[in-house]
Amino acid sequence: MPEGLAEPAAHFIGHRERLRERFRKAGGDALPDYELLELVLFRAVTRADVKPLAKALIDRFGSFAEVVGAPASRLREVKGVGDAITTELKLIGAAVERVTAGQVRARPVLSSWSAVLDHCRAAMAFAEQEQFRILFLDKRNQLILDEVQQRGTVDHTPVYPREVVKRALELSASAIILVHNHPSGDPTPSNADIQMTRTIVDIAKPLGIEVHDHIIVGKSGHASLKGLRLF
Repeated sequence: MPEGLAEPAAHFIGHRERLRERFRKAGGDALPDYELLELVLFRAVTRADVKPLAKALIDRFGSFAEVVGAPASRLREVKGVGDAITTELKLIGAAVERVTAGQVRARPVLSSWSAVLDHCRAAMAFAEQEQFRILFLDKRNQLILDEVQQRGTVDHTPVYPREVVKRALELSASAIILVHNHPSGDPTPSNADIQMTRTIVDIAKPLGIEVHDHIIVGKSGHASLKGLRLF
C-alpha cells in the first residue's frame, strides 16, 4: 500500500459502491473533479480511503484534467502517489488523447473544428514545456498526420519555417494547421508567434500549401490566429 494511505474501515467500502452507483446512474458530469478522480484511484488502490489523496491532487494541480496531464515526476511528489497511481492517471490521459485523435481522423477537419480543438487541448494544454505540432491535411482536408515537430522550454520552442514546409511537401499535404501550447496558461499570441506564422504562410503559399490556422492552447482556453485576423 502506498505510503500515506490508511487501511479502510467498512464505511469506505460502502462509499466506493455508492460512488460507483452514482456514476452509473448519472455519469461523470454529476460528479465533482475529486470524486471522478477517486473512481480512477480505486483501480490502483484497492484497500484504502482515497478521498483525501484525490482532494490533495486536485488542490495541488487545480482540476481533474490538470492532474491527468501532470508529468509523472510531479505526481510522485504528492504523498501517497506511487507507480500504480501514476500508471492509472497516465493511462487515462493517453486514452483521452487517443479518442480525440480518432474523432479528428473520422471527418474532414474543417467540418469538425470542435474535435480538432478538443484533441489539441487534450494533447498539449497541460504540458509543462512548449510543444509545436502540425496537423497535415490532404486535399479533402482529411488528416494525413498529426506530428510533434519541436519540444522546447517553459516559454520557447524553436520553429524553422522552411522545415515545416519541407515536411508538408514530403507528406504531399495540401494544407496544414499549426498548433502550439503556452505552459503559462495564457493562449494570447506573442509577436514572435505572429511573425513565425506569417513567414510559414509566405513560404507555403507559392507551393500550393494552405495554412488553415495557427492555434495556441493553454489551460485557460485557446486562441486562433486566423480568427484574430493576424495573418
